[in-house]
Amino acid sequence: MSTPVFDEVEPLPGCVCEECARQRLAASAARGYGSCRPAPAAARALVVVAAAAGTAALVAPVPAAVAATTPATTTPLRLTRDQILERARTWVDAAVPYNMDASWRDGYRQDCSGFVSMAWGLGDSAWTGSLTDYAERIRVDQLMPGDILLFHNPEEPETGSHVTIFGGWADAEHEEYIAYEQAKPHARIRTTPFAYWSHSSDYVPYRYKYIRKPAPDDVYPGTGSFGPGAENPYVNRLGRMLAGRGATPYYRVGPDPKWSASDRRATAAFQHSQGWSGDDADGIPGPATWRYLVRGEGTDIAAPATRGGAPGPSYPGAARFRPGQANEDVLRLGRQLAAKGFGAYYPTGPGPDWSEAARRAVEAFQRTQGWSSTEADGYPGPETWRRLFS
Repeated sequence: MSTPVFDEVEPLPGCVCEECARQRLAASAARGYGSCRPAPAAARALVVVAAAAGTAALVAPVPAAVAATTPATTTPLRLTRDQILERARTWVDAAVPYNMDASWRDGYRQDCSGFVSMAWGLGDSAWTGSLTDYAERIRVDQLMPGDILLFHNPEEPETGSHVTIFGGWADAEHEEYIAYEQAKPHARIRTTPFAYWSHSSDYVPYRYKYIRKPAPDDVYPGTGSFGPGAENPYVNRLGRMLAGRGATPYYRVGPDPKWSASDRRATAAFQHSQGWSGDDADGIPGPATWRYLVRGEGTDIAAPATRGGAPGPSYPGAARFRPGQANEDVLRLGRQLAAKGFGAYYPTGPGPDWSEAARRAVEAFQRTQGWSSTEADGYPGPETWRRLFS
């Protein structure tokens, strides 16, 4: 993969205190889309900024053409980590194109540091050389979603500097993470080698100074709490919440503190029930999944027999597919596997007896779904059954 090329622009210097930040917002509100020219004094005078309940808002009338391009918040906003990622996702969902010379309709510059400025609610676009004014340096092992990984090249700040938002670890070894970034051609979320594709050793982790702690019940423990190798109370709580939303059939034994393929499949089923897909339904609970579960929001998991199109046979339970079992469900499973192109694994054809041939056929089907390890163990769970009969 070719190394991305980034450009940066340096804004006018200024104090980072809250009052000065509000004044910069007022000035930015008076500027036109993508323009660096100051507006007439009369236009600037229309912008009044007030603080209420710990946040700031525009309260005076602003011309429509100006309001449409004004950053929606002032500096500094006290944001939760969930809110930072939600703000970042708005650019990803809109596929905001990378452009160091233009501002998006929310008023933030369309490069990597403008993206972070928007997600952090700075009210004006910082650059890689000034983002640290709003942050504190942290250790790698302290990284949490909403923090940033910053590479500022002081010798050539306009070519090579870059910043990403840390969305959580993508693996148990902490060799990859979920990066939210503004890069060519547009804003995106992708799994990225730590700390980046190039200049990896030059990236430094920082945390936004004004992180707001959410209410205790809303606390998302971070992506690192879930996935292969995880074992903690959050995994157990996740399973119990999922079971309460219709995921009981996905657990052969029951939720426990050790992460398993059942947790991933149950989480993916809940995510699919919300209408999510792709990275949003990868089976790893992100901030939105956790919030939906904690607050009881969204749609419960439908019965396996009725999800994904026309109803198929109900999942009969994991106990039907174990060594020594002989029943009509094993036969039905084998016939469906053969119909899907996996009949070659049976020496004499599918039968009612559970066998190594049946297990290998199931494993082969599971691997075609992109699963591996314990997710492709050859024993059909509810999601394997649903996909096989859909």
